[in-house]
Amino acid sequence: MDPRQIAALLIVLAGAFGAVNYLVFRLPSAIGILVVAFIASLGVLGVDALIPALDIAAQVRGVVAEIAFSEALLEGMLGLLLFAGALHVQLADLRSQARIITLMATLGVALSTVVVGFGFHWLMGVPLMVALVFGALISPTDPVAVLGVMKEANLPGSLTTKIAGESLFNDGVGYVVFLVLAGLAFPGTGSHVSDEPGEIALFFVQEALGGAVLGGILGWLVFQLMKRIDDYALEVLLSLGLAFGGYELATTLHLSGPIMAVVAGLFIGDVGVKYGMSEETRQYLNAFWTLIDEILNAVLFLLIGVEVFAITLDLDTLYAGVAAIALALVGRLAAVAIPVALLRPFRDYTKGVVPIMTWGGLKGGISVALALSLPDSEWKPLVLTATYVVVLFSIVVQGLTIAPLAKRIGREPGLI
Repeated sequence: MDPRQIAALLIVLAGAFGAVNYLVFRLPSAIGILVVAFIASLGVLGVDALIPALDIAAQVRGVVAEIAFSEALLEGMLGLLLFAGALHVQLADLRSQARIITLMATLGVALSTVVVGFGFHWLMGVPLMVALVFGALISPTDPVAVLGVMKEANLPGSLTTKIAGESLFNDGVGYVVFLVLAGLAFPGTGSHVSDEPGEIALFFVQEALGGAVLGGILGWLVFQLMKRIDDYALEVLLSLGLAFGGYELATTLHLSGPIMAVVAGLFIGDVGVKYGMSEETRQYLNAFWTLIDEILNAVLFLLIGVEVFAITLDLDTLYAGVAAIALALVGRLAAVAIPVALLRPFRDYTKGVVPIMTWGGLKGGISVALALSLPDSEWKPLVLTATYVVVLFSIVVQGLTIAPLAKRIGREPGLI
């Protein structure tokens, strides 16, 4: 299938599965599409097992392989999704939670990577560096999944800011950590990451800080143009060019594309909206990016559902997946509880912060994409299946229960 046919198929299936969810399951849109896609995928595997002569699973697996999920997300959809998510987060809210967001997006990612990595190494016998790579790709919360669920959860404003803000930034930091560890674990695979500590530190600063600086510069330049233009169609087009072109420029310069998209989106969504647009442009810009966000979310969650065809299902990999769920939750607990404990002497936190932020730290398509991007090795099937199981559990189970958990905690004295 050519790219045009694949794109048409994805749009048709996303719409069809969304309709099935709306009429039958009534789950939140993105989660419902994932669930329907996963059930449909299991149905295809079941029919194939009952009637092997049809060989349906092999044909579907071939189509799924052609989609190239990792490239489609990391090099196509991610910049738009992060930009769209950042547009709706206010800088003033982020500044009020800056210390906890910064700690969780840096120290938290590091702690979770170590906890999950060493645990996976101990439980599954995976080489330590490969296990740490798994820890790095599963530790960041996925901003796409988090922001999608936060719309439905109706959490208090400060909690929503903490979870959403952290997810926007720890994704970019986690991606850089993943690149470093993957380069060390799989030498000779074309990675440009050195094994010298000084060069690793320089690479991290270049990717993370460089991406933020580029996002700020490009956002400011586009804002200057928008101030001088009063044409909503052109201004929406400029924002699209900023998200698309800026992400590509960042990756070309070996800077963090995710962090660039987040910073640029925050700049346009706050400064640009307040000082560079008419009311008409604000309405059209918001409607356009909301639509982009909803459509790409639908396609992304559809892709996660059908990626079951890309994993290896047997007792060993399923055991690894169950173990990985527990490890990911323990790692997430460390990533939340320790930064909160470090900052508690300087500010007050309600008791509900740790359990809600731990359970609300959803994993998503970025983790699957990173696992798929690993070079072929004897450990890749295990890592990929464990990643997929964690993501599926996180989005479906945690995503559907975070709102009831928040409501239950909110009814308890002394909590949120």
